[in-house]
Amino acid sequence: MGELQVIGCMALELDRVREIAERVAASGGLEVVDIEFRGSGKARMLRVFLDKPGAASGDPLAGVTHGDCANFSREFGTILDVEDAISTSYTLEVSSPGLDRKLTKVADFERFVGSRVKLMTRQPVNNNRYFEGRLESFQDGRLTLDLSAASKKSRKKMGAAAAEQGQKIGIDFANVEKANLVPEI
Repeated sequence: MGELQVIGCMALELDRVREIAERVAASGGLEVVDIEFRGSGKARMLRVFLDKPGAASGDPLAGVTHGDCANFSREFGTILDVEDAISTSYTLEVSSPGLDRKLTKVADFERFVGSRVKLMTRQPVNNNRYFEGRLESFQDGRLTLDLSAASKKSRKKMGAAAAEQGQKIGIDFANVEKANLVPEI
Protein backbone atom coordinates (compact mmCIF):
# COMPACT_ATOMS: atom_id res chain seq x y z
CA MET A 1 0.00 0.00 0.00
CA GLY A 2 2.84 2.42 0.86
CA GLU A 3 4.47 1.95 -2.54
CA LEU A 4 1.22 2.71 -4.34
CA GLN A 5 0.88 5.96 -2.38
CA VAL A 6 4.45 6.97 -3.32
CA ILE A 7 3.74 6.32 -7.01
CA GLY A 8 0.52 8.36 -6.73
CA CYS A 9 2.40 11.25 -5.13
CA MET A 10 5.03 11.16 -7.89
CA ALA A 11 2.29 11.28 -10.54
CA LEU A 12 0.68 14.27 -8.82
CA GLU A 13 4.10 15.91 -8.50
CA LEU A 14 4.81 15.36 -12.21
CA ASP A 15 1.40 16.77 -13.21
CA ARG A 16 2.03 19.87 -11.12
CA VAL A 17 5.56 20.27 -12.50
CA ARG A 18 4.26 19.88 -16.08
CA GLU A 19 1.59 22.55 -15.48
CA ILE A 20 4.21 24.98 -14.15
CA ALA A 21 6.61 24.16 -17.01
CA GLU A 22 3.94 24.74 -19.64
CA ARG A 23 2.97 28.06 -18.05
CA VAL A 24 6.60 29.28 -17.98
CA ALA A 25 7.31 28.00 -21.50
CA ALA A 26 4.23 29.70 -22.95
CA SER A 27 5.29 33.02 -21.45
CA GLY A 28 8.58 32.73 -23.37
CA GLY A 29 7.06 31.61 -26.68
CA LEU A 30 8.21 28.02 -26.13
CA GLU A 31 6.51 24.65 -25.80
CA VAL A 32 7.25 21.73 -23.50
CA VAL A 33 8.03 18.64 -25.58
CA ASP A 34 8.65 16.23 -22.70
CA ILE A 35 9.41 16.06 -18.99
CA GLU A 36 11.30 13.22 -17.31
CA PHE A 37 12.11 12.40 -13.70
CA ARG A 38 15.13 10.10 -13.46
CA GLY A 39 17.04 8.58 -10.57
CA SER A 40 16.30 8.70 -6.88
CA GLY A 41 17.52 10.39 -3.72
CA LYS A 42 20.20 13.04 -4.29
CA ALA A 43 20.74 11.74 -7.82
CA ARG A 44 17.18 12.65 -8.89
CA MET A 45 17.13 14.59 -12.15
CA LEU A 46 14.30 16.58 -13.69
CA ARG A 47 14.74 16.96 -17.44
CA VAL A 48 12.62 19.38 -19.45
CA PHE A 49 12.78 19.34 -23.25
CA LEU A 50 11.70 22.58 -24.97
CA ASP A 51 11.06 23.65 -28.53
CA LYS A 52 9.71 26.66 -30.40
CA PRO A 53 6.43 26.14 -32.23
CA GLY A 54 7.92 27.31 -35.58
CA ALA A 55 11.03 25.12 -35.37
CA ALA A 56 9.76 22.52 -37.87
CA SER A 57 9.79 25.06 -40.70
CA GLY A 58 13.26 23.98 -41.81
CA ASP A 59 14.88 27.23 -40.70
CA PRO A 60 17.94 26.22 -38.64
CA LEU A 61 17.65 29.44 -36.62
CA ALA A 62 13.99 28.80 -35.67
CA GLY A 63 14.72 26.24 -32.92
CA VAL A 64 15.19 26.73 -29.21
CA THR A 65 18.43 28.52 -28.29
CA HIS A 66 20.83 28.21 -25.38
CA GLY A 67 19.49 31.55 -24.12
CA ASP A 68 15.92 30.23 -24.25
CA CYS A 69 16.95 27.24 -22.13
CA ALA A 70 18.85 29.42 -19.64
CA ASN A 71 15.95 31.87 -19.22
CA PHE A 72 13.42 29.05 -18.84
CA SER A 73 15.65 27.24 -16.33
CA ARG A 74 16.05 30.35 -14.18
CA GLU A 75 12.34 31.21 -14.13
CA PHE A 76 11.08 27.61 -13.87
CA GLY A 77 13.56 26.69 -11.11
CA THR A 78 12.55 29.72 -9.07
CA ILE A 79 8.83 28.94 -9.36
CA LEU A 80 9.39 25.26 -8.46
CA ASP A 81 11.26 26.35 -5.33
CA VAL A 82 8.77 29.07 -4.32
CA GLU A 83 5.76 26.78 -4.82
CA ASP A 84 7.64 23.83 -3.27
CA ALA A 85 6.40 21.68 -6.17
CA ILE A 86 9.03 18.96 -5.71
CA SER A 87 9.40 17.46 -2.26
CA THR A 88 12.95 16.08 -2.69
CA SER A 89 16.26 17.45 -3.90
CA TYR A 90 16.82 17.31 -7.66
CA THR A 91 18.99 18.60 -10.48
CA LEU A 92 17.23 20.55 -13.22
CA GLU A 93 18.33 20.02 -16.82
CA VAL A 94 16.74 21.97 -19.69
CA SER A 95 17.48 21.31 -23.35
CA SER A 96 16.08 21.06 -26.84
CA PRO A 97 14.68 17.69 -27.92
CA GLY A 98 17.56 17.27 -30.40
CA LEU A 99 17.62 16.32 -34.05
CA ASP A 100 16.42 12.79 -33.27
CA ARG A 101 13.59 13.96 -31.06
CA LYS A 102 10.89 11.62 -29.80
CA LEU A 103 7.47 11.79 -31.40
CA THR A 104 4.89 11.01 -28.75
CA LYS A 105 1.76 13.07 -29.41
CA VAL A 106 -0.63 13.32 -32.34
CA ALA A 107 0.54 16.93 -32.77
CA ASP A 108 4.15 15.73 -33.21
CA PHE A 109 3.19 13.47 -36.11
CA GLU A 110 1.06 16.21 -37.71
CA ARG A 111 3.90 18.72 -37.34
CA PHE A 112 6.60 16.51 -38.83
CA VAL A 113 4.79 15.21 -41.93
CA GLY A 114 7.46 15.10 -44.65
CA SER A 115 10.26 14.15 -42.23
CA ARG A 116 12.09 10.84 -41.95
CA VAL A 117 11.07 8.81 -38.91
CA LYS A 118 12.04 5.56 -37.27
CA LEU A 119 9.43 3.74 -35.22
CA MET A 120 8.57 0.56 -33.39
CA THR A 121 5.02 -0.76 -33.19
CA ARG A 122 3.33 -2.53 -30.28
CA GLN A 123 1.88 -5.22 -32.57
CA PRO A 124 3.50 -6.41 -35.83
CA VAL A 125 2.38 -4.86 -39.11
CA ASN A 126 3.13 -7.10 -42.11
CA ASN A 127 5.13 -9.35 -39.73
CA ASN A 128 7.40 -6.50 -38.64
CA ARG A 129 7.60 -4.12 -35.67
CA TYR A 130 10.47 -1.86 -36.85
CA PHE A 131 10.03 0.70 -39.60
CA GLU A 132 11.87 3.67 -41.05
CA GLY A 133 10.67 5.96 -43.80
CA ARG A 134 9.32 9.35 -44.71
CA LEU A 135 6.17 10.34 -42.84
CA GLU A 136 3.98 10.95 -45.84
CA SER A 137 0.75 11.76 -44.03
CA PHE A 138 -1.04 11.63 -40.71
CA GLN A 139 -4.83 11.62 -40.82
CA ASP A 140 -7.59 10.25 -38.63
CA GLY A 141 -5.17 8.62 -36.19
CA ARG A 142 -3.27 6.79 -38.91
CA LEU A 143 0.16 7.54 -40.33
CA THR A 144 1.52 6.59 -43.74
CA LEU A 145 5.24 5.87 -44.14
CA ASP A 146 7.07 5.79 -47.46
CA LEU A 147 9.57 2.99 -46.80
CA SER A 148 11.71 3.83 -49.83
CA ALA A 149 13.22 6.69 -47.80
CA ALA A 150 14.75 4.25 -45.27
CA SER A 151 18.49 3.82 -44.88
CA LYS A 152 20.12 0.62 -46.23
CA LYS A 153 20.67 -0.58 -42.67
CA SER A 154 16.98 -0.07 -41.81
CA ARG A 155 15.83 -1.74 -45.04
CA LYS A 156 17.80 -4.81 -44.08
CA LYS A 157 16.22 -4.77 -40.61
CA MET A 158 12.73 -4.33 -42.07
CA GLY A 159 13.26 -7.18 -44.53
CA ALA A 160 11.34 -7.87 -47.73
CA ALA A 161 8.61 -5.31 -46.98
CA ALA A 162 11.04 -2.45 -47.57
CA ALA A 163 12.85 -4.02 -50.51
CA GLU A 164 10.25 -2.82 -52.98
CA GLN A 165 10.94 0.78 -53.97
CA GLY A 166 8.08 3.13 -53.23
CA GLN A 167 6.27 0.80 -50.83
CA LYS A 168 4.03 2.63 -48.39
CA ILE A 169 2.63 1.29 -45.17
CA GLY A 170 -0.18 2.53 -42.94
CA ILE A 171 0.17 2.29 -39.15
CA ASP A 172 -2.40 3.24 -36.52
CA PHE A 173 -1.14 5.85 -34.06
CA ALA A 174 -2.40 3.66 -31.19
CA ASN A 175 -0.02 0.92 -32.37
CA VAL A 176 3.09 3.15 -32.21
CA GLU A 177 5.19 2.20 -29.19
CA LYS A 178 8.17 4.45 -29.87
CA ALA A 179 9.03 6.92 -32.64
CA ASN A 180 11.87 9.32 -33.36
CA LEU A 181 12.86 11.71 -36.14
CA VAL A 182 15.81 10.59 -38.26
CA PRO A 183 18.19 13.54 -38.80
CA GLU A 184 18.81 14.47 -42.41
CA ILE A 185 22.10 16.28 -42.74
